[in-house]
Amino acid sequence: SGINAEYGEFQTFQHYFKQINLRMSAFPEIKSKHSLVAKHVTKEKWDKLSGITTKTSGFTLAKAIACAVEFDNQHCGIYAGDWDSYKDFADVFDPIIQEYHGISADAKHTSDMDFSKITGNVNPNAPVHSTRIRVGRSIDGFGLSPGITKEQRLGVEKLFSSACKKFPEDLAGEYYPLTGMDEKVRQQLVDDHFLFMSGDRNLTVAGMERDWPEGRGIFHNKEKTFLVWVNEEDQLRIISMQKGGDVLGVFKRLARGISAVGDSVKAECGKDFCLDEKYGYVHSCPTNLGTGMRASVHIDLPGWTKEGVDKLKARCEELALQPRGTRGESGGQTGHTYDISNKHRLGYSEVQLVQTMIDGVNKLYEEDLALQKKQAEAPAAE
Repeated sequence: SGINAEYGEFQTFQHYFKQINLRMSAFPEIKSKHSLVAKHVTKEKWDKLSGITTKTSGFTLAKAIACAVEFDNQHCGIYAGDWDSYKDFADVFDPIIQEYHGISADAKHTSDMDFSKITGNVNPNAPVHSTRIRVGRSIDGFGLSPGITKEQRLGVEKLFSSACKKFPEDLAGEYYPLTGMDEKVRQQLVDDHFLFMSGDRNLTVAGMERDWPEGRGIFHNKEKTFLVWVNEEDQLRIISMQKGGDVLGVFKRLARGISAVGDSVKAECGKDFCLDEKYGYVHSCPTNLGTGMRASVHIDLPGWTKEGVDKLKARCEELALQPRGTRGESGGQTGHTYDISNKHRLGYSEVQLVQTMIDGVNKLYEEDLALQKKQAEAPAAE
């Protein structure tokens, strides 16, 4: 036992020296010079915080800002490895979050999933192809994707795979782990556009693809209107979607799905979702804090398209919406179909954001009809 004691002491020393080394590690060169990280990670803050290792998953400030150091194209450039990261590195995270979300230092976040408070719905005549609402959720006591340990990741998967067996009938379905996935299943998920892939450079550098594909998987119900991604960018990404423009129906299903997952996890391990009174639901990326919710429709806006994409962008800004081409974030735009979603995540409740989206989409549709009419009446340019 004397040897054990000495070895224990040696380990303590090793840990101590490691801490000192980390603390004295040189202030990194941040390649994303215009990022929020470049602005808010100063030499003083680095010297103060770079030696800290978080308790839940052993995360460090160096790991948090890896993307801003490695790449030159980051706007934000920082990820959290666990809930502790937001607290331990608050000197860096707080100003970044305040600037990105436009909130004050003493702001509090209120969540509200009560769908009975929503008034109206998207106009049934509007040419909406599909509706999709997603949120992220993290289980307390487990790391977030950039920092999560192998054991924790498998723990999240285990909690979810037993939770999904207890879903009410319309949400019930099948969990498909990525590990050892049958080729036919894989192909079907690809065809449905449900499968998430490895190889995203940002996620890799941020540490989110460690031990790939272990502990990851996809759940969907029989109708393919309720999906959960397990251990992708967030521990749980919960998605409700369907064809057409019934935003209220999609939101209702989402609310019920979140409750079903949360109640089951709580019954299984006594843990709740991480809900911060300042920052709402905890996500790995600070841009998703608050509701973590993106509520979107794919809608045809031929009038606005002819008017000009810049004008549509400016109008959406006024309506607190965000337009995208219909192939993801930067995939440009196909014809005149746009993905229109809520712009804000933090500082507004889920109900407020869905209401804003419904009202804004109805407004855009109404204006689109007026623009088409005006364009049809205008004499053709010679």
